[in-house]
Amino acid sequence: MATLAPQQVLVTGTTPTFGAASSGGDSCVPDDRVFLRVKNGSGSSINVTVANPGTEYGQARPVVVVAVPATTGAVSIDLPPAMADPTTRL
Repeated sequence: MATLAPQQVLVTGTTPTFGAASSGGDSCVPDDRVFLRVKNGSGSSINVTVANPGTEYGQARPVVVVAVPATTGAVSIDLPPAMADPTTRL
C-alpha cells in the first residue's frame, strides 16, 4: 500500500503522471480539491473500489465502486474530506 501525493494542476496546464495501483490498495489525504484520476489501459473494463471508512448515523458508510471502461477509458473520482478515515485521516 502506498500513500499517494497529489499532483498540482497548474493554470498553464499539467500533464499528469500515472502509476500502477498497488495490489493491496493505495491511500491519500482527501480534500475539497483532491480527486483520483484513473486511466485503464487494459483490454477490459475494471472496477475501482474506494473505501469510505467510518459510520454515519450508526450505519457504515457505503463503499464506492466506479467502473472504468477498457483501453482508453479514464474517470475522475472526487475525494472530499468527509471520505477520510476518522483514525488515519487517509
